[in-house]
Amino acid sequence: MTTARTAIDAISLTGKTALVTGAAAGLGQAMAHALLGAGANVVFADINPVTHHSDRAHASVCDISSRHDCERVIHETLARFGGLDIVINNAGKGPAFMERAAGTRGPRFWESDPDAWAKVIETNVCGAFYIAHYAAPIMLKRGWGRIINITTSLATMQRGANSPYGVTKAAIEAETLIWSKELSGTGVTCNSLIPGGAVDTQFVSHSMRTATAKDGRKLLPVDIMNDPLLWLASHHADSINGARYVGRNWNSSLSLEEAAAQSLEAPVLRAADRA
Repeated sequence: MTTARTAIDAISLTGKTALVTGAAAGLGQAMAHALLGAGANVVFADINPVTHHSDRAHASVCDISSRHDCERVIHETLARFGGLDIVINNAGKGPAFMERAAGTRGPRFWESDPDAWAKVIETNVCGAFYIAHYAAPIMLKRGWGRIINITTSLATMQRGANSPYGVTKAAIEAETLIWSKELSGTGVTCNSLIPGGAVDTQFVSHSMRTATAKDGRKLLPVDIMNDPLLWLASHHADSINGARYVGRNWNSSLSLEEAAAQSLEAPVLRAADRA
């Protein structure tokens, strides 16, 4: 049996161009390098400077809470590589940002700094929309494309003392489902991908690190989503739209089809369509 690991290693994204937001560090950087390793041209977009440059890599400083920055980075991508096929909406502000916010004594909603709350919403929810809004017409014209939204677990979305981060990730799940319906039949798909637990990056708040250690759990490795990401970005996932996958549930010892099925999780907001 050909394992998922063998099949993933054989995936070629040569000729495809990917844009990864939040690519200066952490999950974004790991995913950007995985795409690069599979042969794609990759734009590393981040609010912080990225030093990675090569024939197939381009770095761009981009604040995704600014629609003008988002429009500019899309134009940069076209100018640099002549197209855009894959968007990874990864950038965002998390609980650690709220913990550092001035005037925020605790993460409970009535004690939070309203300006910091609004900034998280503007970055996580509006930022994902801005990038997808400017990228989608390019993909639609080409008849093929991928929008992959990075979200989080249902438990994280509804955990107390974890807003507005949980609120934004629930909103992005809704974006995924709505956009996937609007893109149906176009050759462009929209899916969500989650790690399946706290990842060992600076994005994780001090309180989460403390709680994880107290429970005897380990933070997940930063490359936890690379395999399902490459599968979703490839032609193997042409029929996948509006789905949600969990990185930690991907089993590379299985076949590609079995690994994908095991990693699949029902969208947390899925409901029967009504007239």
